Amino acid sequence: MLRIEKVGKAFGRHQVLREVSLDVHAGQVLCVIGPSGSGKSTLLRCVNRLEVPDSGYVYLEGQPVGFRWTGDGLHEMTSAQLAAQRRRMGMVFQNFHLFPHRRVIDNVTEGPVVVNGLDRATAREQAMGLLTKVGLADKAGAFPESLSGGQQQRVAIARSLAMRPALMLFDEPTSALDPELVGDVLDVMRDLARDGMTMVVVTHEMAFARDVADQVVFMDGGRVVEAGPPERIFGAPEHERTRSFLSRVL
Repeated sequence: MLRIEKVGKAFGRHQVLREVSLDVHAGQVLCVIGPSGSGKSTLLRCVNRLEVPDSGYVYLEGQPVGFRWTGDGLHEMTSAQLAAQRRRMGMVFQNFHLFPHRRVIDNVTEGPVVVNGLDRATAREQAMGLLTKVGLADKAGAFPESLSGGQQQRVAIARSLAMRPALMLFDEPTSALDPELVGDVLDVMRDLARDGMTMVVVTHEMAFARDVADQVVFMDGGRVVEAGPPERIFGAPEHERTRSFLSRVL
């Protein structure tokens, strides 16, 4: 589903990613953990080309992200072609980025109607199904400001799912929430995992990573230090840096 191949990224003289390579198969949940500043969020932004890698490639469903094959090799996509490719990837950020002047139902239907050309009645029916899935059908007519942070984040997840992505990217989706609101968002993500959604999750929620991930990646200094199944990463990490990090957060 997703291949990240020797991706590097620098901001000025600061090298944020150093030849990061990862594979994610369809239906898998990959959790990326590590200290702040280790390059986790930048990696996600390189996956959907919100940041352009300085080196390496990202492949989604076998196709290079941001490039197209022609007879004489790889060429950068036009903005319209990249936008079409990005529709295969949903992304949920730390902050919710909902339209404050639109009701919840309109936030969820906007993309399918405006971008995908879905008729509004069908989009509304599908949106209500997604709001039911995230436990917020009763908030369809509410404005975002009337919702808690956890509820807004669940709306953001429903909005991403409305575009029917093949891959979901989560960038620390609970980091801006009060602790008592985290559980509801993680429960929605657990349900997505059980339904077979392919996900890459940057998270500080170690219990979630241990319980839900098929693979866990520990990053530090822009590199993948260690990767493996959660029972090994959390139970018997091989690298001292991994052990040091986990001893502080568990």
